[in-house]
Amino acid sequence: MMTNQKSTIGSPRRLRVRGSHVNNSEKGDLIRKVVLGDVTLHQIDAMAPDVNEAVEIRRSAIEKLVEARLEHIGSAHMDYGSIKGKNAENIIGMAAIPLGVVGPIKVNGGHFKGAAYVPLATTEGALIASIGRGVKAINLSGGATVRVINDGMTRGPVFTFNSVVDAERFSNEWLPENLERLKAAAGATTKHGVLQSLKPIVRGNNVFVRFSYKTGDAMGMNMVTVATEAACAYIEAHFPTARLVAVSGNFCSDKKQSSVNALEGRGKTVVAEAVINAEVLRDVLKTTAEQVHDVNYKKNWIGSATAGSLTQFNAHFANSIAAIFLATGQDAAQVIESSSGYTITEVRGKDLYISVTLPSLEIGTIGGGTGLPTQREALSIIGVAGAGDPSGDNALKFAEIIAAIVVSGELNLLSALATRELGKAHQELGRNRPGA
Repeated sequence: MMTNQKSTIGSPRRLRVRGSHVNNSEKGDLIRKVVLGDVTLHQIDAMAPDVNEAVEIRRSAIEKLVEARLEHIGSAHMDYGSIKGKNAENIIGMAAIPLGVVGPIKVNGGHFKGAAYVPLATTEGALIASIGRGVKAINLSGGATVRVINDGMTRGPVFTFNSVVDAERFSNEWLPENLERLKAAAGATTKHGVLQSLKPIVRGNNVFVRFSYKTGDAMGMNMVTVATEAACAYIEAHFPTARLVAVSGNFCSDKKQSSVNALEGRGKTVVAEAVINAEVLRDVLKTTAEQVHDVNYKKNWIGSATAGSLTQFNAHFANSIAAIFLATGQDAAQVIESSSGYTITEVRGKDLYISVTLPSLEIGTIGGGTGLPTQREALSIIGVAGAGDPSGDNALKFAEIIAAIVVSGELNLLSALATRELGKAHQELGRNRPGA
C-alpha cells in the first residue's frame, strides 16, 4: 500500500509491438519501472501501443504495488448468485464504470499514517486528473493531516403521545432513567453495534429520538435500524402512552441534506488539512495563496450563502465522495449527506492553509456493497478491505484517507478557478466528440 515515488524520467518511450501486443519482456520492464517510481501511472498511456495494453500494464503495476490480485476489476464478470437476496433484484447484468486511481496520497491521521492509492469510479473526464494534481501539491507540501472528530451512526424514530405532558415526561425523565435498559435491548440484536446516546426533540405531542451507535467497520444503517426497532418495542411495552409512528422519522437524517447532520454529525465527522507552500502553489498549481483564498471566500462562502445553501460551503466534495463510493461499494444515495461540508482557507505569509470538514461521512469496509468482488478489490487497493483489528479501525482509516482525497480535490479546483483553467481542462480531458 505504500511506496516512495521518484521524480519521473524524460519523454516516455513507446514500447515496441509484436503482432497486436506489447513484447512481454518490455511489458514486464515497464511494470517494474512503475513499481520503482521511475515511470508514473499516467505516463503509461504514452508508452503503451494502445489504451487496452496501458490499462493492463497499469493494473499489473498496481497489483504489485499494493500486493493484491485485481482479477475482477480486470474482467467485469461475477457470480450473480452472490448478489441475489443481498445487493440487488431483477438483475440483468452489470453496469461498468471506468475505474481510475490516484496517489499515493500522504496521510498523517489519527488512525492511518502512511501513503495510499485510492480508486475512483467516474464518467467525468478530467476529475481523476484534477484530484491527482491536488494530491501532488499536497504531497510536496508534506501531506494531509486528518482527524476523525466523531463517530456515530444514527436512527431517529418518531413517537406520538396523548399530550405534551406525556411527551415532556418521556423526554426529560423516562428516557434518561432507562438509557441502560434501552442499550441492552438494542445490543441484544447485534454483535458490533453499541448504543451510545439518545437525543429527544419534542414537537407538539410528538417526540423524535435520535439514537446514535458505534457500528465497528460497517456503515451500519441496517444494523442500527434493527437495534432501534428492538429499543422502540421496549419503549412501547414500558411507557404505555408511547406509540411508535415510524422507526425513521427523518431526524436521523438519512439520505437527505440536513442541519442536524451538519451540527451533530452522522457516521464519521472528519477534518483534513494541509499547508501548501508558496513554491508549490507557484510551480504546480500556477497560483498564489491570496488568489485561492479569494475564490474560496467569494465562491464557497458568499456564493453558497447567496444560493441559500444550508450545509454545502464547498467547491465539489460530491465529486470525490461519489467516485470513491461507487468504486468501493458504499451506499451511493448517502453521497448527499456525506458530501456536505465546509472548505476553509487562510493566507499564512505566502503559504496557503486549507482544510475540509466532513460532518457526515457515512462509510464502511464490511457489509452492503463492500463485499462485491470489484468493490472489495478496490478497498484492497487502499488497504482497508474487510474488518479491522481492533473492530472499527479499517473504517476509521478509510474515513481519513477519503478526507485527504477531498481536500486534494478542493485545492485543485479552487486553483483552477483562480487561474481560469477549468474550461481548458475539460476541453482537453472531458470531451470526446469529434470536433467538440
